[in-house]
Parts: sequence; C-alpha cells; structure tokens
Amino acid sequence: MNSRLLISVIIPNYNKASTIGQCLEAVFSSAYRNFEVIVVDDCSEDNSLEIIGQFPCRLVSLKTHSGASKARNIGAKNSSGSYLFFIDADCVLLKDTLSIVGSTLSATEADVVIGGTYTRLPYDKGFFNAFQSVFVNYSETKNIDGPDYIAAHAMIIHKQAFIKSGGFSEDFLPIMEDVEFSHRLRRSGLRLIMNPAIQVGHIFNFSLYRSIKNAARKSRYWAIYSLNNKDILVDSGTASREFKINILSYGAILAFFILWILFHKFLFLFSATAIFALNAFISRKLLRAFHETKGTEFAFRAFLYYSVIYPVPVGMGACAGLIDYLFKKETYKKAFCRE
Repeated sequence: MNSRLLISVIIPNYNKASTIGQCLEAVFSSAYRNFEVIVVDDCSEDNSLEIIGQFPCRLVSLKTHSGASKARNIGAKNSSGSYLFFIDADCVLLKDTLSIVGSTLSATEADVVIGGTYTRLPYDKGFFNAFQSVFVNYSETKNIDGPDYIAAHAMIIHKQAFIKSGGFSEDFLPIMEDVEFSHRLRRSGLRLIMNPAIQVGHIFNFSLYRSIKNAARKSRYWAIYSLNNKDILVDSGTASREFKINILSYGAILAFFILWILFHKFLFLFSATAIFALNAFISRKLLRAFHETKGTEFAFRAFLYYSVIYPVPVGMGACAGLIDYLFKKETYKKAFCRE
C-alpha cells in the first residue's frame, strides 16, 4: 500500500441528513489516513449542513439545486488529491476500504478507472435492503476485467483523467449519469476494471413500496438510455442479460398461466413451470449469492421476489421509458450526443 497517495473522497449531498452523519463518521474512521473529504451540498433543505459541520471535511455549498453530476464536478474542482474517490451520501465505508483503494492505485496505471461495489449485507437490516445489496453486489462484480460501467457509489479515477473527460454530464437524465460517463471514458481510451474488495455499505431504508418504486424508476431511465444507445441487449451491471431474461420469462410464464386458466390445457401449465425452472437455472449464480449471504430461507424468498414480484415494476418502468423515448426521441438524441 502506498500511503503517500492523497485520495480525495467526494460526496454529493442533497437532503441526506438521515445518512450523511454515518457516511462521514465511517470515512473518518478509516485505517488509511492520507485522504481529504469534500462534501458538496446541493441546496439541502434539511439539517444536513449542521451535521456536515461536525466533521473536518471541506464543505462546498451550491447556491441553487443543480443535481448530483454538478455536485461531483464541483467537488473534483475543489480537490487536492491525485485520485478522486466518488461515493454517495448514503454509503458507509468499511474501515479498510481506503486502504484497499490505496493498494489498488499503487498497482494500476493512471488511465484505468476503478470500481467498487456494495457489501453483500447492507448497512441497514431488512429483507428488501438485503435483497437489493446482494443483487447489486453480484451484478456489478460479474465482469471484473471489463465491466460495462463503473457506478458512482464507488468510483476511483485519476484527477487529470477526470478533468480531461469534462466530468459528469450536467444536462443528462436524473440518474444513469455514471453509466453515460463510464461509456464516454471507455470511448476515450480509458480502461474500466472492478475490484470487488473495494466495498461500501449502503443505507437503503427499503420497504416493499420503496423497493418497487426504485425498480420502476431505474428501469424507466435504463430503457430510455439503452434505446438511444442501441445497447438494449448488452450485459450491463444490474441490467444484465440474466435480469433481462428474468423479465421476459415472467411475461412468458404469465401468458402461459392465463392460457391454462382459459383453456385448461396441461401443456400450458407445464410450459409455464418449465420456463420458471429454466429461469432459475440461468439465474443460479445469483441464487447462490443469496444463499451464501443469508442462507436457504432468504435465498428462497429472495428468488421468489426476484422472479415473481420484481419483474412487474421493472416491466412497467421499461414500458414507460419506451413510450417516453418514442415521444421525445429527437430530444434525447441531442441530449445524449456528448463526447
């Protein structure tokens, strides 16, 4: 580990009073000591500033609410380190996270963008939190040497490379800016790699409603971006081919089940069962990740949620994204054509 590397930890914050304290406390409890923290507050209306002021970080307050992309870009401009480590205000670093970042940086070149991921177990307890954390961890660490994107909840990049790239797009979709940024970096010649050992706990605070709402929202914007990018079939992190097959399987199962109810033909019921079994086989590695994390009962419940309930909001979100894209196709084309 090269402890001489100054790492700039950049955290955008907007109304995250409920989590920013845990986030900063974890950063300043790191075993690695050569770092600075820049928090960019995006015009929070809660008591975030009061909490942030309790920690020895550099606080930059934006005058108008401008979004996470601009907050990250402003944070980078106000940083002193050679490397930037972007995390979110609801992320909690492990004690050794920055040490692993330092070791990884010592062994890589400046033209490499490094990604971390969520811990399998989230910071907060609960079924839906655990489901989401395992799902994201598994999805983001499938392709270590060539991930499709690096998520902004744990992204490490050389400062000069960041400046040269122009930073995160500030006139993009409300989310997905890290995917667009990653694709742009890769087109410019930078290499993306994933280090699964770089982990941050995430504070989800998910209920069934919040989990479903999150799925619908993300799938909507994934659909818009993927349709415009013409990469709808690409194996891309949480939008993996496995996950897309899971959604299509759900549609096929539902169709065969309705046919069985209408016509009482055993063939339709058998077909629905066979597709469910095939989907379970295709998703066996995710199922194993569920099992390894919290045992058999959790794996059973998580897979049922993943294959029977989760596809509904995802499918609805994707349909909403498709409709939105078809009506605003030219607008999105102009907004996304940034090099």
